[in-house]
Amino acid sequence: MTEGRFIAYYRVSTARQGRSGLGLEAQQRAVRDYLNGGSWKLAGEFTEVESGKRDDRPVLAEALAACRVHRATLVIAKLDRLARDAHFLIGLQKAGVSFRAADMPEANEMVVGIMAVVAQAERKMIGERTRVALAAAKARGVKLGGRPENLKRTTIGRRNANAKRSAKANARAADLLPTIKALQAAGISSVSSIAKGLNEQGITAPRGGQWQAVQVQRVIERAGEGSR
Repeated sequence: MTEGRFIAYYRVSTARQGRSGLGLEAQQRAVRDYLNGGSWKLAGEFTEVESGKRDDRPVLAEALAACRVHRATLVIAKLDRLARDAHFLIGLQKAGVSFRAADMPEANEMVVGIMAVVAQAERKMIGERTRVALAAAKARGVKLGGRPENLKRTTIGRRNANAKRSAKANARAADLLPTIKALQAAGISSVSSIAKGLNEQGITAPRGGQWQAVQVQRVIERAGEGSR
């Protein structure tokens, strides 16, 4: 049984298909047939007119951002409507958004997982080649740079962890900013009113639960809007 929140993404190859609905209606029907019978909510739908050979699709980027905002799963009608190459699927995995394909429900774990393993193997080979190259350079007498002795691994690890948390918070703030701006454009200006608007839309706070005014203020400041 299908459960949870979903964001639907549809892609048509030509402007004519986008206007006429040719292909679009079939995708919408396939998504609804897949979701039918479960306890689910379709939080949004995005349609893009684009070639499947390109990875830089702005509407898909918006759909992924909406998934992160609503903590939803991206759902598509057919796997080839999302991507036709391994590189892009790995990029999807890095985006931190899970997805389901109506024609291949197991694709999320099977396809993306396999692609991630392949990418990891490639990175390992690159790392090994780099190690061999550095060893050869050292054997030739090339002086390689080193870290200061007093820079401990624990300090580096802590800095990396803090940077990772900060980057994640900044990314979520950027995802939320369009929704906050839409509320402000509708005349909802105070942070407490914005918090109420986010709660009414079912968007959870950074750590789950209901939004509070102070959390909204932090998001606005992280997105670079607090000083304007």
